[in-house]
Amino acid sequence: MSHRPDRLRIDSGGDQFTVSGRSPRLSWRLPPRFTGCTAYELEALVDDIPLAPVLRTSAEHLFVPWPWAPLGSCQRVTWRVRVRGDQGYSDWSEPTSFEAGLLNEDWTARWISPVEGADEGSGMRPAYSLSARFELTGQVRSARLYATALGVYEAFVNGRRAGSAELTPGSTSYDHTLYAQAMDVTQSLQRGGNELEVLLSDGWYRGKTGGFRLPSGWGTTTAVRLELHLWHHDGSRKIVRSDDKWTSSRSRITRADLMDGQVVDLGSPPDVRRPVLVDHVVAPGIDWSPAPPVRKIETRLPVAMRQIDTGSWVADFGQNASGWISLADLGPAGARTVIDYGEFARPDGDLTTSHLDSVLPEGGPVRFRQRDEIVSAGDGEVFEPRHTVHGFQYARLRRDDGGAIDPASVTMHVVHSDLARTATFICSSADLNRLQDIAVWSFRGNAVDVPTDCPTRERIGWTGDYQVFAPAAARLYDVLGFSRKWLRSVRDDQLPDGRIANFSPDGRRTKLNLEDRLARTTGSAGWGDAIVAVPMELYEAYGDREVLAENWDAMVRWVDWCLEAARTHRHPSRIERSAEPPPHEQFIWDGTYHWGEWAEPTPKAPDGTPLEPPQSDWQKADKGELGTAYLYRSSATLARIAEILGRPADAVRYAAIADQVLDAWRVEFLDESGQTAGDTQAGYVRALSFGLIPGELRQSAVRRLVELIRAAGNHLGTGFLSTAQLLPVLADHGYADVAYDLLFQRTSPSWLAMLDRGATTIWEDWDGVDVNGNPHDSLNHYSKGAVVHFLHTHVLGLRQAEGSVGWESFVVAPAHHPEITWARGSYESPQGRIEVAWQIEGETFRLTVDVPPGSTAEVTFPNGEKATLPPGHFTTTRPSVGLTPARA
Repeated sequence: MSHRPDRLRIDSGGDQFTVSGRSPRLSWRLPPRFTGCTAYELEALVDDIPLAPVLRTSAEHLFVPWPWAPLGSCQRVTWRVRVRGDQGYSDWSEPTSFEAGLLNEDWTARWISPVEGADEGSGMRPAYSLSARFELTGQVRSARLYATALGVYEAFVNGRRAGSAELTPGSTSYDHTLYAQAMDVTQSLQRGGNELEVLLSDGWYRGKTGGFRLPSGWGTTTAVRLELHLWHHDGSRKIVRSDDKWTSSRSRITRADLMDGQVVDLGSPPDVRRPVLVDHVVAPGIDWSPAPPVRKIETRLPVAMRQIDTGSWVADFGQNASGWISLADLGPAGARTVIDYGEFARPDGDLTTSHLDSVLPEGGPVRFRQRDEIVSAGDGEVFEPRHTVHGFQYARLRRDDGGAIDPASVTMHVVHSDLARTATFICSSADLNRLQDIAVWSFRGNAVDVPTDCPTRERIGWTGDYQVFAPAAARLYDVLGFSRKWLRSVRDDQLPDGRIANFSPDGRRTKLNLEDRLARTTGSAGWGDAIVAVPMELYEAYGDREVLAENWDAMVRWVDWCLEAARTHRHPSRIERSAEPPPHEQFIWDGTYHWGEWAEPTPKAPDGTPLEPPQSDWQKADKGELGTAYLYRSSATLARIAEILGRPADAVRYAAIADQVLDAWRVEFLDESGQTAGDTQAGYVRALSFGLIPGELRQSAVRRLVELIRAAGNHLGTGFLSTAQLLPVLADHGYADVAYDLLFQRTSPSWLAMLDRGATTIWEDWDGVDVNGNPHDSLNHYSKGAVVHFLHTHVLGLRQAEGSVGWESFVVAPAHHPEITWARGSYESPQGRIEVAWQIEGETFRLTVDVPPGSTAEVTFPNGEKATLPPGHFTTTRPSVGLTPARA
């Protein structure tokens, strides 16, 4: 076993190599068998020149500040570390490398834009080719292409695609933030003439966005900026830049839109090239992303391919996902193939997407479409659309010449952010294993550069959805950089008054259109609170204090707006009861717009027909119980964050506010028996999870929650905001049996009903496919998939200890069920790999735990016995008694 630190990394992303800014933070894991460290020593080379070694007396090993002078553009770093602990000094780690990007102030390239003809409109514009030629006389030692765009771009050197990242430069709030990419193109260069080309399309910048397919409002002109840096063996450097010498033309991609799809005419003659436009755009400074890139993650062949009629086939890939199809069989020259993508196939085998149609606020329909079209050149080319992305399990392929399509020529490429998987889980229940599988796939399909609600109809980063799923995401994957990137857009999009936009990046530019209908629905409890909840979740999971610091101002502005909204607005029903508000009402947040619990199970008539309340009734309902609950949680969390950041005055202020909000909530929404005013499953889950109910009434409230569940026939009644906490609240209050009754429920609304009806991802609606086999709404919406966190924290029993940060301590305490006889799983924590496995064999409970360096574990056995474990590998047995948890 190696006794050296490992998993050396910095807090940056990158494609072929990691790329940083001036002062990256360093992290590593302690060597095996080290219980901690008292010092560390760092060595580094910058451009092959050694830096002075750094020796620090410190136990830190995560997010260590850069200890040397800030880096300059394009510098290359190799570094290593060793630590001192109770066993003396470790061996040196293996060295690892990264590069500084081209820093904003050092860019000399011009912004260039294609010359466009008449504007075909959003969703109908072509992709443009921008190119230049240059000569190389000497041999190149190394070459880096630095590029970014307002739009989506692909770069090519002598016809070879640069890098492996897709959909670059990614989705950001382009008025404030723009990331560049760095690519190694050394092997693509040649002596003599070389060509540098970029394909540029609308992308997130000015393409369609959201369920209404409205154009993004970031700008009206696409543009690209790039520099090719060539280092020669003699030490000289040559730079090729985008400038006025470049030319542009329409490409063979005659239409490109991320939502609607891509049209390519492979046989079209080259267009006339024209000089580019120079500096016709206003762009923010260029930065380097902390997130991993979007990539092609895997490929899948059809599990079935059914002919629908002459020349028309439907391919089933067996899994709903995000990505696109590559097609090798394009037919003879001039043949047109149309590919429609969707999530559902009717019993006759044909594709349908009508469940994803939308209706404009003005009442007009918006027909859903994801369609690629290819006209063959007849020369054996392979079609692959890289200027769009689709959510689909099924694809209908139609050949206008009626020719057959070879199934072997059809491949699905799964495309999303290349997140590192950090957790595994498997148990004796095939249903629970499958449930985790579809929830993971649902998150993957919605992790295309930003956390989206669905990869089909809307594809936007709704704050409420990610706020709910963030704890599960942080267990399943390393989402720190991915989430920090998204949070920067949340800050960029914050409204002048402090409200958080409903979704980010906000291509609708709500902050500039304050009279728009969308602005009037902005500032909802449970959605805007993501700016507080998500950074805190990341801090607790990864130990990154900076994620709190960089979001502090936005958190304060949000909570202060919420407090002002509570003070100055009253719900009409409260005004009817009392013209003058009692003092506590200044802390009741009820009079502004709230989305509410959202997507709670719809009550049904005896014949199974949904009984939906009129839209106007839902809009007008008093949601103060929910709003005030979130106001308490965010203000209390803000007080904790202030303490962490060393802001004692703010900590005192917001703690006092939180106490006042809590008192107001209890006066207004809780009676002396522990019953809430709303008396709903969601309300009790939220109140118990947020700590709103005093200790002496908690069991009464839990019992009422259980009564509601039993009255519903052991069915849940929760929607987006509270479903994630439903099972943990029950299990942690002594009702693990009820939690498992819900988890194993097979009739709707339930998770297993989704499985039984063929779900391969989590649905937006509990009846996403109804009992008659008809689809409704999105079939890939990860919110309700947050239940998989319970599989890790309670079925496996592995969770971080209360008050722990970065998994310095954790708990192993499975909540047992007779149908689950074993479980095993792992988690790549910031401290190292944790492994847990338990099994019941007759009257014996066997447990194995691996505790990494820097952590301790507290184990609770079935008989209630507890044990504290230091770092190391442990296997033990106990009697399998007391496996049915007692009611607390």
